[in-house]
Amino acid sequence: MDEEIVVVETTSGLIEAEILRGLLEANDINVWLSHESAGKVIGLSVGPLGQVDLMVPAYQAEDAKKILDDYHAGRLMDHDELPPE
Repeated sequence: MDEEIVVVETTSGLIEAEILRGLLEANDINVWLSHESAGKVIGLSVGPLGQVDLMVPAYQAEDAKKILDDYHAGRLMDHDELPPE
């Protein structure tokens, strides 16, 4: 049985995509990155050739989106590591 894979986020570059992949994998989410190889070959990291899709199994998409939403909202920060005000 083939498993459906869905895009949960598109980043503007490979570095950001790798960071988010690490975050999702640390939370037991299977992640694949898809990007246009021509951008990598000619050194473009912006625009359509620099975009990277984060893809996960459909059954994990809801959990992945929640984790990504929490990350972008700053809810995953360890407040013990914040400098004193």
